[in-house]
Amino acid sequence: GVYLLSASKNRGKLAYFAGINKARFRKPVVPGDQLITRVKVLNLRSSTGKVQAASSVDGKIVAEAEFLFSLVKR
Repeated sequence: GVYLLSASKNRGKLAYFAGINKARFRKPVVPGDQLITRVKVLNLRSSTGKVQAASSVDGKIVAEAEFLFSLVKR
């Protein structure tokens, strides 16, 4: 949501969490682990979007999900 809000056409809008699909938690993450999250935009319309996120520790995926969000005016 933060990346999409930086676009000039979306300035002044808020991103609201709308849902989650295909969430999988594969391995535990413990204090001291460096968690890297990569996000890919799957679908983006004027006011809604879907992204796929995968988090990894030491190059191994520990969690993944698809997030739905809605962009609204403040």
